[in-house]
Amino acid sequence: MNSVIKGAGYVLVHTPDMVLYNGTTQTTERIVNPDSEYLKEVPEHLRSYEDVVAYWPNQTYIGNVHPDELAEVEAPWYDKKKEGAERYGKYGEIMPEEEFLFLVQASDMFEVVKLDKEFVAKYKDAFAKNPIISDDIVEKIEEGVEIAEIEALIKDDHAEPLYFENKLVGCVKPAHDIDVNLSAHVMHENLMSKASSVLALLYGVRNAGIDKADVEYVIDCAEEACGDMNQRGGGNFAKAAAEVAGLVSATGSDARGFCAAPTHALIEAAALVKSGAYKTVAVTAGGCTAKLGMNGKDHIKKGLPILEDCLGGFCVIISENDGVSPEIDLGMLGRHTVGTGSAPQNVIGSLVADPLDKVGMKITDIDKYSPEMQNPDITKPAGAGDVPLANYKMIAALAVKRGELDRKELAAFTKEHGLTGWAPTQGHIPSGVPYVGFACEDIKEGKIKNAMIIGKGSLFLGRMTNLFDGVSLVIHGNTAAEEEAAAGVSEDEVKGLIAKAMKDFAATLMAE
Repeated sequence: MNSVIKGAGYVLVHTPDMVLYNGTTQTTERIVNPDSEYLKEVPEHLRSYEDVVAYWPNQTYIGNVHPDELAEVEAPWYDKKKEGAERYGKYGEIMPEEEFLFLVQASDMFEVVKLDKEFVAKYKDAFAKNPIISDDIVEKIEEGVEIAEIEALIKDDHAEPLYFENKLVGCVKPAHDIDVNLSAHVMHENLMSKASSVLALLYGVRNAGIDKADVEYVIDCAEEACGDMNQRGGGNFAKAAAEVAGLVSATGSDARGFCAAPTHALIEAAALVKSGAYKTVAVTAGGCTAKLGMNGKDHIKKGLPILEDCLGGFCVIISENDGVSPEIDLGMLGRHTVGTGSAPQNVIGSLVADPLDKVGMKITDIDKYSPEMQNPDITKPAGAGDVPLANYKMIAALAVKRGELDRKELAAFTKEHGLTGWAPTQGHIPSGVPYVGFACEDIKEGKIKNAMIIGKGSLFLGRMTNLFDGVSLVIHGNTAAEEEAAAGVSEDEVKGLIAKAMKDFAATLMAE
């Protein structure tokens, strides 16, 4: 039987100080043009935590607003607040920066994270009160050190500063004297990704209704690289995050594929479970500090706040078929192969049409498509347009070409089969997976029958190939009962027949 999706977790971490000090657009500007007017303007365009929580796309990401409800809110959304918005949602939460720094320290196994003792005294209790944060995580928090020690580490040891409300509150030390792969900068990036993955794992397990010990394998599909000078991307974020999250029965490994990696990882997880290798697999990813404020210049130029001010994270729990949960159908996988080419028509054909052709389905037979779900509030001012809408137009155009859709139905297709984008531009985070939680919920409630998750990746960014990448999968309702009926005899019935035969045999022996 197919593997099923037991649950999903989605988290955001508001990190305004990291926008200024760690996002590559800003750090590059500081090197190239240290007296930049843009850098002077950034602090004035950073949103408050309250504004971030009240932002419609963020409420959608954590599950408090359904994508259908978001679609009814007139765009743009940056100047609108959702009334009654809450920090905690059905799928996760929006964690404030000051609390997240404690989770970062709890995720640090080599004592490279130092926090100011006054900062610890002021905010530790708030972190400890978070219902998802267990006591064993809180116990990892140190009392803190004097601010003078932190200043010395930054000056003398090239430590990466940690700020809150533009005030120095800690640092991340380098983990090696000369290895650039263990520099303070890289350690900072990796710890932020790891900590946000931990948070996502905690919610994923909770939402799946399973015990932490049930998870046997973890796949991390973020965009950072963990290693040293001898193996720069050797890994392993997966097992490292599993350790902090308390997944004591888990092993794991990292999957990398740029933005397409989450969908690759979901396919791998589903295959591992279906094969019987592992009963329960968690697919997880933390956020990317480099992409904070990535389009900040365009946002400020147009008088917008800097909207890329949150790290993103997600977790999807894949498990054996329980007869209830939606399935990942491994018989309907789309693949952008080496020979596919980069023409948009070829890409959509390989990812959408080809897997449907295998099973005799039309493009219109898929109720919802979830490709690159970037928030158009972020991408349109930057000149990238409405990315999800562009994808839906291409899918619809292909359906017209195949004779499966009338040309005059193009606009209706994008509305009926598409979604409004709500995910932060965290690279891998928007790529199909933000809808997985909603898709499972909608399938269970009978709103839709199925959904296609499409991941795409820009492999050329690594300068190893000019190739593009992409994979897709289909989620549909549970078919276990139908399979058992088709087989004629259920597993329980087989067990019953065997038990009866053994009982009869024993009775025969006794009679003799």
